[in-house]
Amino acid sequence: QVQLVESGGGLVQAGGSLRLFCAASGGTISNYAMGWFRQAPGKEREFVAATSWSGINTAYAESVKGRFSISRDNAEDTGYLQMNSLKPEDTAVYYCVASRSRVEVEEGRADYWGQGTQVTVSS
Repeated sequence: QVQLVESGGGLVQAGGSLRLFCAASGGTISNYAMGWFRQAPGKEREFVAATSWSGINTAYAESVKGRFSISRDNAEDTGYLQMNSLKPEDTAVYYCVASRSRVEVEEGRADYWGQGTQVTVSS
């Protein structure tokens, strides 16, 4: 059973950067699409970014386009989310997800979900 573990979250000032990591264990995600979701207090969970198994095709929420970048290293079974120019409204718990197709990832129907990592952006 694949398990996903996120890390790299923390507290950062507005305008700063963070890099989130998603490590897989118990199996490989090298042939899975993967992505990131986030959920802020009192808000619905929302899609952030997704990438195909190859890392070639990517998709982003409008709110993060041009600021966030998703990537992966299949040899290491690890995914990344580089977050630049962070804003207070980016504050949320960020979840790594993986599934057979990118559509499933983007629609929130992923097979595997991590426990989440907290990102807090102060103004």
